[in-house]
Amino acid sequence: QVQLVESGGGVVQTGGSLKLACAATGVTFSNYAMGWFRQAPGKERERVAAISRGGGTTFYSDSVKGRFTISRDGAKNTVYLQMNSLKPEDTAVYYCAAARSYSGTIPMRRYEYEYWGQGTQVTVSS
Repeated sequence: QVQLVESGGGVVQTGGSLKLACAATGVTFSNYAMGWFRQAPGKERERVAAISRGGGTTFYSDSVKGRFTISRDGAKNTVYLQMNSLKPEDTAVYYCAAARSYSGTIPMRRYEYEYWGQGTQVTVSS
């Protein structure tokens, strides 16, 4: 049974930092590209960052580029999202997701991510 479990969310002031973690079980972690998505109230779920199965390629949305860093640890089957210089508009539920990958590329479409975590709330106060 595949499980993705996020942790690390919370409440932080504008300009602060948080580090999210997503632990994967039930999958061969090295076969999967991983992504972080977020969904704010009344808005569609958007892709924030993604990393290839080998970790050599990363993607960031324009809204977080330069502030967020995605990384993965194969020994721990865990993907991380380091979030710095947080803004109120970063407030959302953050989800990690896994996409089976047969190359070093990053899946770009939401439907390509077959497994999802339950989400963790991030709230940035102004």
